[in-house]
Amino acid sequence: MKVDEWTSEDVHTSGGGEHPPCAGLTSNALPEAQSTMSVESSQTGVSTKNALLVTKPKAPREADIPHWYALRTTYGREKKAYDYLTARGITAFYPTTNVVKLIKGKRKVVTESRLPNIFFAYGTEEQLKEYVFDNVNLPFLRFYYRHIHEGNTIKKTPLIVPDNQMDSLKIICAADADNTFVSLVKVPKFEKGQLVRVIDGAFKGVTGRVARWHGQQRVAVIVDDLVTVCTAYVPSAFLEKM
Repeated sequence: MKVDEWTSEDVHTSGGGEHPPCAGLTSNALPEAQSTMSVESSQTGVSTKNALLVTKPKAPREADIPHWYALRTTYGREKKAYDYLTARGITAFYPTTNVVKLIKGKRKVVTESRLPNIFFAYGTEEQLKEYVFDNVNLPFLRFYYRHIHEGNTIKKTPLIVPDNQMDSLKIICAADADNTFVSLVKVPKFEKGQLVRVIDGAFKGVTGRVARWHGQQRVAVIVDDLVTVCTAYVPSAFLEKM
């Protein structure tokens, strides 16, 4: 189903076997021993034949399940932390963009982070704690935390970024198209927009919310309270409602 053109107004919207002979018993003593075992078993209500130990598997803890986590650094050292983790086999995503700057009177292309002080790493919480709490090599690295109110207390948990949002972020960054933007503050218009999937064009595969921004229809990926990353213009014919 294709999405009709939106306007800014629209947006408000085993088995066991026989017992082996008992060690230390003669053949004459064996029947008596077996009889005794049968009596004891009947008294205790436990069968000594075809007995299986059944244990219920434990559900894995959230901290033991791999996810994408948002990590933060200080003083623009996200690239240094990213390089350290990836050199040790950790999968990570460091969104960058190329910008032209005037340096000592000459124009140069410089690679900069799209999200100052932020990058993403994939693994279990316990696995990533090895690096986040490494105050010798990475004293500037921490989890980005969500703060949840529980009664009169505030509980903080590392921010997990859903796989579909990470996929969309990667598509937008890989397109490196002009007129995309990143906002570290909330953009209310997108929070109210229709949830859609981009089915064609440079941003194909992106899922997010659609709204008009600066006169153009765009799709934005909202990662909790962390960041809003927005595509450039996407025509209605390229959108599918979800």
